[in-house]
Amino acid sequence: MIVNEIFYSIQGEGKLAGVPSVFIRLSGCPLRCKWCDTKYAWSPTSGDEMTVEQIEAEVVKHPASHVVITGGEPFASGQLKELTIALANTNFHITIETNGLKFIDGLKCNLMSISPKLANSIPDEPDLSEKHKKHIGDLTAMQQLMDNYKYQLKFVVDTAADLDEIAQCIGKLENVNPYKICLMPQATTRSEYITKSQFLAEICKRTGFALSPRLQVLLWEGQKGK
Repeated sequence: MIVNEIFYSIQGEGKLAGVPSVFIRLSGCPLRCKWCDTKYAWSPTSGDEMTVEQIEAEVVKHPASHVVITGGEPFASGQLKELTIALANTNFHITIETNGLKFIDGLKCNLMSISPKLANSIPDEPDLSEKHKKHIGDLTAMQQLMDNYKYQLKFVVDTAADLDEIAQCIGKLENVNPYKICLMPQATTRSEYITKSQFLAEICKRTGFALSPRLQVLLWEGQKGK
């Protein structure tokens, strides 16, 4: 599989925010989110070919019990199942961060971290916009992931207007546990992050959803490999 980078940091988002983790960033993603902070991993060739054994050897160099498989889009990799099995055999807690576009059965995964994409992710460029919109809106695979794995749903919120779309998305899914829903501020700078977190905190108080931090923005303003 093509690996964009492997690095040791802390989980910045969701229920496990703050937990030291080794990140395995796989290459390739069909989406073109306009606010994506890992555009360098979009291309399926944006990295180095590594075997599952080589990846595992890099991961165990770090003093962590948690591994995060991210991207890009991990489900675009043909060896995702093999990778999770190898990591599980080494007793790692495994989080998979995905857009929820595809379902694969039999993955070794302790937490499926699903980030449904809203209209605020659609790029402005017409060609990228069409490519992006072809892959969002169908929630079939997302429902399968939720039915088969321990999960969390992370929504990126840009403005209060996004709440209606989030409600519509949740309404189309079955058996959604509201305590597994996180709202995250869309931000690329520390100041933007703080401002949006403040208004989003009030929304979370009204809805009961959790406010997810984005520690990679707060601490490092999205630096690569952090």
